[in-house]
Amino acid sequence: MSQDTIPWSREEFEARLRAKEKYYHIHHPYHVLMASGELNREQIQGWVANRFYYQITIPRKDSAIMANCPDRETRRKWMQRVMDHDGYGDDPGGIEAWIQLGIACGLSREDITSLRHVLPGVRFAVDAYLNFARTATWQEAACSSLTELFAPTIHKQRLAGWPDLYPWIAADGLAYFRKRVTQASRDVEHGIEITLDHFKTREQQERALEILQFKLDILWSMLDAMYLAYVDKKPPYFNIA
Repeated sequence: MSQDTIPWSREEFEARLRAKEKYYHIHHPYHVLMASGELNREQIQGWVANRFYYQITIPRKDSAIMANCPDRETRRKWMQRVMDHDGYGDDPGGIEAWIQLGIACGLSREDITSLRHVLPGVRFAVDAYLNFARTATWQEAACSSLTELFAPTIHKQRLAGWPDLYPWIAADGLAYFRKRVTQASRDVEHGIEITLDHFKTREQQERALEILQFKLDILWSMLDAMYLAYVDKKPPYFNIA
């Protein structure tokens, strides 16, 4: 067996997954501007309105994973992700929390839920992610969720910086980020366990890295579309009279 076909140890495989953090969208110029307080009201609102399309797709993506998963115990754990976003009992859920973020940023509920501000590039990227979750094996789709390895950092960054950088955003609108710090950490434990257990051969492990990169590409592409529209001031069809 050649050196490049020997499976990585569990520890090395996980380290390679975590090393993908350098491609996480926290490093995208749009987020760099956001974290430094250099976005204006329209640019923040544009991000919130477009990201909402991703938020409402998450429970559909997770439902697709469960629909393809024959293992009851896995479904029982994964189901929590759907409830986190759709809500359950007295908890209105993450989707409602994101709407409240939009309202805190000066958007109306209808501005957000109508999806009229969603850019084509964002819609195409998010739809591609949903399609992948529907058509891939459930283990591959679960692996794609591992961008949550890096999510707590970005949520903590917003919680620490936004109150001073964007004081015009009502503080109670940041509730979504507070909840996701703990929820994302919990979800990662399950997702990484599935990935490390399933992707055993070197070929499978390299495939897992490709899947994680695909998801990172989705998140990066969404911000590419927003940067073009709101920073470069070149929204779709800007050059057509």
